[in-house]
Amino acid sequence: MAVLLNETNEDRVANTAAVWTRNLTRLFGKETAVNDLSLNISPGEFYGLLGQNGAGKTTTIKMIVGLLRPTSGTAGVLGFDTWADPIEVKKRIGVLPEEFNLYERLSGAELLDFTASMHGLSKAESVGRRDELLDLLDLTGAAHKLVGDYSRGMRKKVALAAAIIHRPQVLFLDEPFEGVDAVSARLIQGLLQRFTAQGATIVFSAHEMHLIEKLCTRVGIMIEGRLAVEDTLDGLMARTGGKTVEDAFIMAVGGETSSEGLKWFDGSSG
Repeated sequence: MAVLLNETNEDRVANTAAVWTRNLTRLFGKETAVNDLSLNISPGEFYGLLGQNGAGKTTTIKMIVGLLRPTSGTAGVLGFDTWADPIEVKKRIGVLPEEFNLYERLSGAELLDFTASMHGLSKAESVGRRDELLDLLDLTGAAHKLVGDYSRGMRKKVALAAAIIHRPQVLFLDEPFEGVDAVSARLIQGLLQRFTAQGATIVFSAHEMHLIEKLCTRVGIMIEGRLAVEDTLDGLMARTGGKTVEDAFIMAVGGETSSEGLKWFDGSSG
């Protein structure tokens, strides 16, 4: 772990947090996607990063993992600054981005073998882990098919397998259940719960509120690039008066849920 000279209290927090950001900001031209965001996520947390479309969730994750350079501010993982020590950070994380770019001319098995080798796993260890993951995620029958021929759900699953094959200490998931069937979703839920039970940390962005309610220990809600609310699930519902996480989220963001209007929609089609 990196040791900081003349460290401040903020430095000490960063050195003990699994994931941290400090005044993280990203501009796209004149548009502010993420605005002065500071997070501290402890080891072992299953942290849900929530927000409406365009709130800045994906941009935040990309900056933390090193896929997008911040305009200002810093971010890091397990005591290492993402941009000062990128290799050390990448050794310790797994990433399932919302839009994943996979090597489509490799088979699923070859993709996992390649990923494992990049993380320094031995041939025997990588083959063992690969076969177990393919079996767990119901991809054994497609192991030798090209990834380019996979359905979106299959691509999501093989990308998740690639993200965890090296058993990272911190896992970033952006919409991991999108396009995944119910059986596979249940398997993935169990796998992720085992992951955090062993002390690993997950940062999870999704729109499926029932999964947030089932999996997350704490949530942060982003509104227009800022962290507007951060609390446990019980705390979130208590402060908003919502009976469910979905209620609490809608109240927190001030979402309009009325379906009134569109009077033409209710008219006769005859």
